[in-house]
Amino acid sequence: MEEENNNTEEALLKKKYYENCPGCKVDEAKDLKKDVTFINLFNIWIIVLCNALPVSSLYPFLYFMVKDFNIAKTEADVSAYAGYVGSAFMVGRCLTSVLWGLIADRYGRKPVVIISLISIVIFNALFGLSTSFWMAVVTRFILGGLNGLLGPMKAYSSEIFREEYQALGMSTVCAAWGVGLVFGPALGGYLAQPAEKYPYLFPKNSFWDKFPFFLPCFAISAVAFAVAIWCIWLPETLHNHKMSPDISEALENGSKEADNDKMTQKTESVFRNWPLMSSIIIYCVFALHDVAYSEVFSLWAVSPRRLDGLSFNTNDVGNVLAVSGIGIIIFQLGLYQSMQKVCGPVGLARISAVLSIPILQCYPFMTMLSGFSLYIAVYIASILNNTLIEIISAGLFILQNRAVEQHQRGIANGICMTAMSAFKIIGPAAGGAILTLSQKRLNASFLPGTHLVFSFLNAVEVLGVLLMFKPFLSIKKTSSEQLH
Repeated sequence: MEEENNNTEEALLKKKYYENCPGCKVDEAKDLKKDVTFINLFNIWIIVLCNALPVSSLYPFLYFMVKDFNIAKTEADVSAYAGYVGSAFMVGRCLTSVLWGLIADRYGRKPVVIISLISIVIFNALFGLSTSFWMAVVTRFILGGLNGLLGPMKAYSSEIFREEYQALGMSTVCAAWGVGLVFGPALGGYLAQPAEKYPYLFPKNSFWDKFPFFLPCFAISAVAFAVAIWCIWLPETLHNHKMSPDISEALENGSKEADNDKMTQKTESVFRNWPLMSSIIIYCVFALHDVAYSEVFSLWAVSPRRLDGLSFNTNDVGNVLAVSGIGIIIFQLGLYQSMQKVCGPVGLARISAVLSIPILQCYPFMTMLSGFSLYIAVYIASILNNTLIEIISAGLFILQNRAVEQHQRGIANGICMTAMSAFKIIGPAAGGAILTLSQKRLNASFLPGTHLVFSFLNAVEVLGVLLMFKPFLSIKKTSSEQLH
């Protein structure tokens, strides 16, 4: 009997690699410990970066774009209309993310990645050519609907590396996403309205003067086009064959308990997987906070002093966010891996969420500063806050992908993107509306001016912190933890 069990274990452990299966080639590289390469990290980095850039690149110039549309009745109403444009992308992504997840599980991660990049090339450029409020809303909506990239890339980053390096893959996703969310606005800030900033290169009454917000959109589309060509050689991680007959036979002859566990993993609905669903819900709460913060910060920074803003121009915002992006790169790729090993992804995320609350509450008081002290305060707060945001996201990404097997990762990440996008629909619209309300109650006795909008952001953050503890959050153990 003991000999029979040993033979079963050997059959289960022995892997058969199919010659024409891309997933088998990836698994073989992992078994030979050839998976942690620069090229795999670069692929994840550049693809996720391309996805993140168009999401937030509009924020520094969105205030001026909406103002040029002449749709807002008062200056304070501009932020509210800007919120609707910002939300349109998330509405489109919310409606299609599950579908893209199903396609990624059925046809592979690579086709979804290439289609999404092509949509960025076309519709992000068209957004830069918008001449009306509704054209801006529609192009952003279509861009979101055709962009199913982030969910499959989260699954890809957990599949391309061995289990002990999954944190590296997820931190690369988060680093690229975070850098994109801050470099995107920086790029938008530097390149928007080029005829005003760089008249010696872009003369008055030229094409660039007629479409002052096209240059940053065109630059992002050009990068996306180059990356789409590069992705022709992207390794596919999905298997294109059924389970090996040898392994099937071993399962039939193996222990009943192992067989039942395997069948449970295959048939269990992702909606009944509480470790997955609880981490998705928490991620959605933080996503609401993060997208609202991204828009509020840029709109608040460029708002005039009389409306409790900082009177920054788009270049000032670009400088702040560019430095924040460098800080994220240094931390995520240099320190995150070692800190995550000490604290664990959940523990580190909890600590980061708690620390971000007092930092965010300092923002309204920055309007009392000026000159060099103002810039120092804004730079430090922005670097710390954006880095903490990415630490939280990385921890939750790791939990989500550990909670499901490969055959369910596409749909699981699609559900996550749908839910997250739904919350991010609320974020820009709510953030813009509350900022508008804040700017209309500058002399209120309770939470005057922008104290209101930053207190709202902190209330959402506190809710996320509370949900990160038991009994709400459930954590699935990894296979190595189960063995011990």
